[in-house]
Amino acid sequence: MKSDIFDGLRLRSPSPLSLQRPELLAPAGNWDCAKAAVENGADAIYFGLDRFNARMRAQNFTEADLPQLMTFLHRRGVKGYVTVNTLIFPKELAEAQQYLRTIIAAGVDAVIVQDIGICRLIRHLSPDFPIHASTQMTITSAAGVEFAKSLGCQLVVLARECSLQEINKIQKQIALQETSLPLEVFVHGALCVAYSGQCLTSEALGGRSANRGECAQACRMPYDLIADGEVVNLKERKYLLSPQDLAGLDVLPDLVKSGVTCLKIEGRLKAPEYVANVTRVYRQALDGVMKEIPPSPASKGGLCPPLLKGGWGDLPLNQQRATNQEHYNLEMAFSRGLYTGWFGGINNQELVHARFGKKRGVYLGEVTRIHNEQVTVKLEAPLKPGDGIVFDCGHPEAKEEGGRVYAVVSKGKETMLTFGRNDLNLRRVHIGDRIWKTSDPELDKQLRQSFAGDNPQFQRPIDLEIYGEVGQALIAIARDRFGNIVQIESAISLAEAHTKPLDTDRLQEQFGRLGNTPFCLGTLTNHLNGAIMLPVSELNRMRREIVAQLEELRSRPKRWQLLSNISFQDLLPSSSPTSPTSPSLIVLVRNLKQLQAALKAGVETLYCEFEDPRAYREAVQIVRQQQQNSSRLTHNSALITPNSPLPTIWVAPPRITKPGENWILQQVRACEADGYLIRNYDQLQFFAADRCIGDFSLNVANPLTADYFQQRFGLERLTASYDLNITQLQDLLTSCPPQWFEVTIHQHIPMFHMEHCVFCAFLSTGTDYTNCGRPCDKHEVKLKDRVGTEHVLKADVGCRNTVFNGTAQTGAEYVQRLIELGLRHFRIEFVNETPEQVSKTIHRYRQLLQGEITGSQLWRELKLQNQLGVTRGPMGVSALRS
Repeated sequence: MKSDIFDGLRLRSPSPLSLQRPELLAPAGNWDCAKAAVENGADAIYFGLDRFNARMRAQNFTEADLPQLMTFLHRRGVKGYVTVNTLIFPKELAEAQQYLRTIIAAGVDAVIVQDIGICRLIRHLSPDFPIHASTQMTITSAAGVEFAKSLGCQLVVLARECSLQEINKIQKQIALQETSLPLEVFVHGALCVAYSGQCLTSEALGGRSANRGECAQACRMPYDLIADGEVVNLKERKYLLSPQDLAGLDVLPDLVKSGVTCLKIEGRLKAPEYVANVTRVYRQALDGVMKEIPPSPASKGGLCPPLLKGGWGDLPLNQQRATNQEHYNLEMAFSRGLYTGWFGGINNQELVHARFGKKRGVYLGEVTRIHNEQVTVKLEAPLKPGDGIVFDCGHPEAKEEGGRVYAVVSKGKETMLTFGRNDLNLRRVHIGDRIWKTSDPELDKQLRQSFAGDNPQFQRPIDLEIYGEVGQALIAIARDRFGNIVQIESAISLAEAHTKPLDTDRLQEQFGRLGNTPFCLGTLTNHLNGAIMLPVSELNRMRREIVAQLEELRSRPKRWQLLSNISFQDLLPSSSPTSPTSPSLIVLVRNLKQLQAALKAGVETLYCEFEDPRAYREAVQIVRQQQQNSSRLTHNSALITPNSPLPTIWVAPPRITKPGENWILQQVRACEADGYLIRNYDQLQFFAADRCIGDFSLNVANPLTADYFQQRFGLERLTASYDLNITQLQDLLTSCPPQWFEVTIHQHIPMFHMEHCVFCAFLSTGTDYTNCGRPCDKHEVKLKDRVGTEHVLKADVGCRNTVFNGTAQTGAEYVQRLIELGLRHFRIEFVNETPEQVSKTIHRYRQLLQGEITGSQLWRELKLQNQLGVTRGPMGVSALRS
């Protein structure tokens, strides 16, 4: 495991002198949220419009809102980023192009993008408009940052699964390779259990694509754990895939010292009170860190001062603690439990407590007595009349008792709670029930007041320099922290002062009267020469003029280059004649017995995805032996066509590659297969000299993305995205040479792909691979959902888990149509099927490709769920997504 070059280095954080104050980025699902973010100290907000964003359930803004919204934000010294963080389908490119033109022309500060083709289109439309690579691009390494930079991105949002140590490694590697880009990380909010951009669960189970902003949150549902056919008794732990919410507050100094450029708060579906609450906590905490780490002199270009030395960050993680009040506020904002996520590394016992998957709040204690309509508890957090609580009896899926507290009476260590008459059914409350505080009206009122009204409540500093001498005008030069600068001169000449000359204190008093403006006085430097005076009324006029001119300067929309005579059509690949060859069947297997069954069935193109890549060597040897046997038979038999192709074997590395994991890729290549299935950006680099086929995880959903992978990386084929329904797939095949693609027509969809190890968390007491005892090697595990379907769970060599849909899906009924469009490569995949099932399925699909049976016949015989990829309804066409 130590073969990677960087594992041998003692990695340190970037040089302190290079560190910058991170931007605090807050979510905004509507106008109130935008105001809440601004008035509580956000440096920037991110928001979606009514299309192409990953939170389609949010209220969102419209294109018509953009000019007013950006003027408001810029006047307040806040940046605005638009999310265009979904995959874009072929027929949507024209609409997306106009949408992007509107965004760029409105002076938005950047777009956050998932789709590779859209990155290309933006850079084609505008040479300088900033692109931020979304966490939906699944970037976990220096190679991913380099890939984003090659697309023209100016910033990368790292996957939430990156630890502080891994962030520091990535920083060091991109600095050494001179491929540095600013890095952004999520610092607070809900954690997806699956890697963003790699979750196909909502699609597989409900036809709602997470890559299209329609996540159904299947990870928050209860599951039974089945090991070797038996349900494991986990007592009240049912929410096996629901992580606690991320709270990076306790590691904020380490994040600052890691050199990340931006700290992002999740929550575009949350209320404005949540935005106000969480933004304020992190604003104050970040400012506190900056005081603990004193700044050096300001750098050029209006950038914030760099940092010199560490504060709390010099302590071990477990000794860094924010105040009780900060944690209270965050838990009241929204909490499924708060945890530092993956920042401290992997701890599978902490990430998912599995007791509930919904909002709780602040833990108050357990019920100790129920008597005379009163509930007694030993309080562990403050409670007052009017607060709302809920009783947790260990069944969060059922209706829970709760309500507002009428009276709170303390007696010694115990507290008696009284509720309004008929507000609570105390027969449903039990001794031992946990009590959670879910509502604090007083806090909510304070939060709403923080963004109520039209007058600015959060002010940003401006710095003044004052010049003048007797007989000349007073000159005030004002600068904000964004580089805007104005110079105001007095209309009255300065006179000699006989009493009370203008000194620094009087200047600060007059110029510091900036209430109801976006500004507060930062530093004031007095360069006045001699004892001089100027009427207070003139100083006030100058102050008002400074404010007006700075506001006007800030309000001017950003002028990005926007080219008019170009179009996405310039980037479309040229058509080429379709191949006259017969359709071919590709088979992906996940163990050696399946491989042998596929070989016996005469399959010519074999893919292997094994949990342990060391087994690839044996798989390749089996195929090589078959090749030799076939060659001998061809040589000795006149009955076998000399041109019959020999079987080829392609092997798959894991879906995710993190810093220090190149040893896995070396292990994969050591088997000397015929080629490799490429799943991520590291593998594009590592296997650049080998034969390669792009897998579904590259999210190829439109011709601009397909062309990029084909032309830049020379991949032999691309697997079409599993987000495409049949109509969208046809559009892709008609907009590109169809021989570029293969389509998976039979599979158990890989729903969740996650850093969270269910084996370790619930079949061991260990925290990670070092102490879990490897239950993944000893047990066959499935997760049973609420409707009774048992989904197969597998671990890979990096201990990442994949949940495969328990029901296989087929696109058999569309195969003939795809053949007519020129598609020649059809893939079928197996997970835990027996060799007999593998043989039977291969035989039927071969008959289908040869026209001997219809798709309907195959579907009925195999009793499969009738879908192509992940689509809504039996025809595979969603009215919402076509």
